Amino acid sequence: MRTALVLLRHEVRLVASIWLWAIRRRHGLGDGTGFGYARGQGTMMLGFGFVIVIESITMSVLLRNYPAVQRGWFMVDMYTLVIIIGMHAASVVRPHVLDAGFLRIRRAAHVDLSIPLEKIAHVRRELRTTHERADGELNLPIGAQTTVTLELAEPVAHFTFLGRRRDVRLVRFHADEYDSLVQALVPAVKQARTAPSALPDLPV
Repeated sequence: MRTALVLLRHEVRLVASIWLWAIRRRHGLGDGTGFGYARGQGTMMLGFGFVIVIESITMSVLLRNYPAVQRGWFMVDMYTLVIIIGMHAASVVRPHVLDAGFLRIRRAAHVDLSIPLEKIAHVRRELRTTHERADGELNLPIGAQTTVTLELAEPVAHFTFLGRRRDVRLVRFHADEYDSLVQALVPAVKQARTAPSALPDLPV
């Protein structure tokens, strides 16, 4: 039941993302600065969509003597096409966000990780095209590549698509304008790590 609810919530987010994309709005930006990451996957998503359209036309012709099966196949193809469009739309309207105090790293509608700036130990531009799963690491490639690497001073909790908790100390992700992101992030991290902590209230 929980898995079904997670899948339903994800699909609702994808449909909402298509609407936001159509009206040229972005989600969760607030007062922060958004950094996109969808450019590297646009051609691939367009290719997937084209294949689905061609498949739908072909199967409609092949199944013309079986109208019930033809309608069922058509509905499955249209559902798949909506999911593909929704995935790309979610990647466009849900950018990474650098705001006062945190960096919000996202991928479409299924990854949303907020990292307090004071927990970031090192930031570097790093192009990687291969990623192996390792404990304490989170890799979020787009188009099979990541361009920014964060090393954390202490672990942060990341929850997988189905809600399983993972503590991560190293995060790799992709940003289209990774130079601009790193240039904005480095001074923000330095400021957050050197800011004086609030003094505790003393008894009167």
